[in-house]
Amino acid sequence: MITKDGGLRAVLLVSSVNFGLKSQTEQDSIIMAYRDFLNSIRDWPIQILIQSRPIDVSGYLDKLDKRFREQTNELLRVQMQDYITYVKEIVKIGQITTKRFYVVVPYSVMEDNKRSFFTRLNGLWSASTSITLSRKTFEKYREALTRRVTYIMSGLQGLGLNSAQLNTQSLIELFYNSYNPTTYQQEKMTDVSQLRLEEDNDK
Repeated sequence: MITKDGGLRAVLLVSSVNFGLKSQTEQDSIIMAYRDFLNSIRDWPIQILIQSRPIDVSGYLDKLDKRFREQTNELLRVQMQDYITYVKEIVKIGQITTKRFYVVVPYSVMEDNKRSFFTRLNGLWSASTSITLSRKTFEKYREALTRRVTYIMSGLQGLGLNSAQLNTQSLIELFYNSYNPTTYQQEKMTDVSQLRLEEDNDK
């Protein structure tokens, strides 16, 4: 992502670990490793985002319904129908949610510690402006950001966590779901390949 001040952001989707099921020794080890991971990041900040999302079981129910219609054994049809009804009732009784964990990795030409408090404050309230980067400048910034992403992913791997960088489609879905959670459940996102992107090849 390109921010309005010309900086770049990468977002990582990170796996989780069931901390409560670990032994005391394992928990202490994870805490120590997490502390060392945070202490290793000193020159730039990261953001940790936790998002709860309702689980969409419509696709699963569609598959079950298709198998139900194709099933010729009457006993199995009855059992499948009961199971489909059971799943629908569970969804009605209580909304089933899942948590997703993200790490936002930044790159900025002017890091926050090089700007005054009032400069940062003005940036928060100033109107959004259109930022254009030349292809050469963008590639330079992206290379620097990629190095940071690789470093963070390596640190997360040391904690036993897998991570993957979000692509354009996933980023759009993340923002769309964050700001329109109700609409997201009712309306499916348009595939990013169908969106028109403007690019100035002369810059």
